[in-house]
Amino acid sequence: MPHAKPLGYQRCANWNEDRLVLLYTLIDIVGYLISIVVTLVIVQFIMSLLLQFNVISTQNDFVAAIWRSVNALLDPILTPVRRIMPNTGAIDFSPMVLIIGLTILQKILYGFAMTSLQ
Repeated sequence: MPHAKPLGYQRCANWNEDRLVLLYTLIDIVGYLISIVVTLVIVQFIMSLLLQFNVISTQNDFVAAIWRSVNALLDPILTPVRRIMPNTGAIDFSPMVLIIGLTILQKILYGFAMTSLQ
């Protein structure tokens, strides 16, 4: 009678492939989250310009709700960036620094995934 392979042997044989699939999945999820945050930063920027030039007004309940929602989502992310950055007066560069930082993080993660393939 030949020696029987233990249960789950085939799964263990493909463990490295399973890890790579999991790694790519996690990096894709982080990439989607980064894309959502960048989109929110762009929406906040456009809304702030429209509010400054009186194209839209927070007197409108819908505009006010969107403005509060976008700020509530981005403030916890932007506050640490604002603490690190020097005060530049009326111009707030923290959204730009956040976008650049998230883009660099995304490139590093994709590079890490590509090197783990080899």
